Amino acid sequence: MEFLLELLVALTVLFILARLGSMLFSRLGFPGLIGEIIVGVIVANTALAKWIHLDFGSDDSDIYTVVYVFSELGVIFLLFSVGLETKVKDLLGAGKPALLAAVLGVILPFVAGMALVMMANGEMHAAMFMGAAMVATSVGITARIIKDMKLMDTREARIIIGAAVIDDVLGMMVLAMVKGMSEEGVSAVDIAILAIQATAFVLGVILICKYVMPKVYDYFDKCKRKIVSEGKVPWSFNKLIMAVIVCLSMAAFAEFIGLAAIIGAFLAGMLFADHAWEWDLEHKIETLTTFFISFFFLSVGMQVDVNDLMNVSVLIMAVIVILLALVTKFIGCGFGAKLGDKELDKTGVHIIGVGMMPRGEVGIIVASIGLASGVLPSDLYAVVVLMSVATTIIAPPILSKLFRKKYEEEYKILPDDRI
Repeated sequence: MEFLLELLVALTVLFILARLGSMLFSRLGFPGLIGEIIVGVIVANTALAKWIHLDFGSDDSDIYTVVYVFSELGVIFLLFSVGLETKVKDLLGAGKPALLAAVLGVILPFVAGMALVMMANGEMHAAMFMGAAMVATSVGITARIIKDMKLMDTREARIIIGAAVIDDVLGMMVLAMVKGMSEEGVSAVDIAILAIQATAFVLGVILICKYVMPKVYDYFDKCKRKIVSEGKVPWSFNKLIMAVIVCLSMAAFAEFIGLAAIIGAFLAGMLFADHAWEWDLEHKIETLTTFFISFFFLSVGMQVDVNDLMNVSVLIMAVIVILLALVTKFIGCGFGAKLGDKELDKTGVHIIGVGMMPRGEVGIIVASIGLASGVLPSDLYAVVVLMSVATTIIAPPILSKLFRKKYEEEYKILPDDRI
């Protein structure tokens, strides 16, 4: 009974603080996740952690174990939500500009991040995780800006969204390779098998989405129409429960074959993407995600060592990584889009490059996996967190300015618009 009381108090305090931090930063015009991360840093480095009996980082702490499980579920549901927005038809029909933007936007950051860490400390596995973290693109912030400006129908917006979809899939495959190669005793044959498994997993889900899921949806519709035609009350099942079961099952399967659980969750979301809006899955799963993901971003902050942030060498490395993260995405995605569409003007190329810059939560997730596996040291983990936060803050205002520059007519007040 005493443990249950301590656990409930700890979870309540942590969740309230996380939501307050998120609300505060949202009101200031920043992504709420930044507020949750900062709250985590404060909790871990003050007496508050002891007050709520949270021995963070200790495997012997039962409360820490619960928080860790909640944070892992948060990441799984978050990637499932991303998958719900990733339709196979968009992936297959993204077009040459989006494809080249995504591919070059993956290669350049990965090579740059890996080369930097190799030059700094020579740790191959840590370098690979740094490269994987820099590959990730969180297009949620970009999509929000484009929607707010009512420019989703522009050529640049379509290329950005298409490239982001492909980038997500490529990023998951890169993470699978890096995670597999970081494990001890892994041979070249094991890596080859893992690469085949990852590719087969992704291609298998794409084929199921394209050929099997439409028949499943048609079957349910036929059953429903038949029952209604017979004058019976139409039966229904809880789509959310089915979606959660599939999500957790595929996440478990991904872990079982040596991939990250979030890869399975992401692919599970893709299975339901075509009917996510019809079944209201995005809205329903958002409730689960909002609760659990707060604990993930809290744990991200809790694992940041304040002493690392005070280290001049760590701050210098963070500045270099931030610049590399911005420049490689800008050049890679912009140049790739231009190669695929020669008619894109200079401002359009810049819009696509900036739109793919934010790393957001995805880069942090990759870093957390690296830290948990013992491959990524705490100082580089802090660098990735700073990079993810910085790129998420820097990109939106630049993107908004570029859009207004190119589509100036959309914001002019004409005589007919005046009251």
